[in-house]
Amino acid sequence: MNEFIQNMTGMGAMTEQVIATDFLISAKTGVKNIATAITETSSPEVRETLKQYLNDAIDTHEQIANYMMSKGYYHPANLSEQIQIDTKAAETAKDLPQL
Repeated sequence: MNEFIQNMTGMGAMTEQVIATDFLISAKTGVKNIATAITETSSPEVRETLKQYLNDAIDTHEQIANYMMSKGYYHPANLSEQIQIDTKAAETAKDLPQL
């Protein structure tokens, strides 16, 4: 994140965590929506295209999750630790300046 913005907001790495968390949630939602669309279509061509999109969406989700785990933002195997991180991220997001 830009140092000027970090100094202005006083958020630094926590803002990065909030952005990454939002991106992960959006990617997960995309996976769910594409999977639903696959089950709803009757066209084999559309179904195959959606399957390709689904694989891409799953890959994107994995990349974001791996990034977040490498930064210590995401602990899918440790629920109690993840709840603490999520609570802190939610509080930070709530305190971000409104645009």
